[in-house]
Amino acid sequence: MITVGIDSGSRNTKAVALQDGKIMGKAIVLTDFEPNKAAMQVYKMILDAVGIKPEDVTAVTSTGIGREGVNFAKANLTEAGSAVRGIRFVNSRVNTVIDLGAEGSRAVALKPDGKVGKFAVNDRCATGAGAFVETMARALQTTPEEMGPLAMRHTQKISMNTQCVVFAESEVISLIHKQTAAEDIAYAIHEGVALRISSLVRGVGIVDDVALIGGPGNNIGLIQSLQNALGNEIFVPEDPDYISALGAAIYAAGIA
Repeated sequence: MITVGIDSGSRNTKAVALQDGKIMGKAIVLTDFEPNKAAMQVYKMILDAVGIKPEDVTAVTSTGIGREGVNFAKANLTEAGSAVRGIRFVNSRVNTVIDLGAEGSRAVALKPDGKVGKFAVNDRCATGAGAFVETMARALQTTPEEMGPLAMRHTQKISMNTQCVVFAESEVISLIHKQTAAEDIAYAIHEGVALRISSLVRGVGIVDDVALIGGPGNNIGLIQSLQNALGNEIFVPEDPDYISALGAAIYAAGIA
């Protein structure tokens, strides 16, 4: 059996192909303003990449903010549902999931049977961890990919107001004018994001074996700041931005 999961996010659309419980391939495209078009594009990409035809696919399930706009999917799954299925597939010990996206963040506590328990979504400012760090990177005249390593090289701690992207960007510019080191600013940005996310996680109840998924899971500076804020080690799977698409493919296969 071959199934495909499509994660239609606000920034990127990801796809994972699964055959008999094994990952066949992954693909990613920009979502832009047309979720279904992006989903069709990434679907064709992954079929070509793994060498299969549409008739070889048993089922397609969509997830993510644009999941209902993927009109060729046989079913759609909530973000929490796909996140939990995907992470438990790669690590059966995980009990708490932090799912960070470009425009939103959520924390999910798992029930003992591995299903979705209590969960919370950020409700302060529409910007999630991904877009927030990206905006701050532009203010620092660097790239989002460099923000994590930059923060790891900090030499002192400074405080910042990171509740709102507009105010934070203005504060970053002010700190630059004061000749504050970029490494210290980057660290303060990550600490502020981690503080917001840790409050979200504590709202659902922290349980050992915490995992981080989503694109920001590739940011080593953010991972370190989150571990400091939570006082817990955090498991980050390989390719954390594909975990929800994997969860959708698992659901389509009826594995969990």
